[in-house]
Amino acid sequence: MAEVQGCELPEDIYYDIEKDTWAKPLGDNIIMLGMTDVAQTQAGKILHVTFKKIGSLVQRRGNTATIESGKWVGPIPSPVAGEIVEVNEALLKDPLLLNISPYKDAWVTKVKAASLDDLKYLVTGKEAVEKYREKIIKLQIQCMRCSNQ
Repeated sequence: MAEVQGCELPEDIYYDIEKDTWAKPLGDNIIMLGMTDVAQTQAGKILHVTFKKIGSLVQRRGNTATIESGKWVGPIPSPVAGEIVEVNEALLKDPLLLNISPYKDAWVTKVKAASLDDLKYLVTGKEAVEKYREKIIKLQIQCMRCSNQ
């Protein structure tokens, strides 16, 4: 895993850097998605998560969930078009997981992609790390994770 100014950037997932979301193909066109370490840092302490219904169809960059923090309310867009097939219900009980573990325990939704072609709009590996490095330095972001204390 790469790290830039405290921001964790796993190299084995795909990123929509403009939207600060990540995607991980799981097989059978299922894509797990979530918000990045950069996104959780900029949002601050996450207070609430609201999901779109399972079975909802979403366009690429369409809203799958809404995140509310002390200073921000905004969507978690899907990096692929498809159908929401699962939501991370653990976030309903403990939305702070998004601040603590944005890539593991705090995935947001799983979408059955209409086509994996949408992954071509995302970046992964060293290219993703370099593009995020530019963004993090330009915006002077220093990632931190909230504790659940």
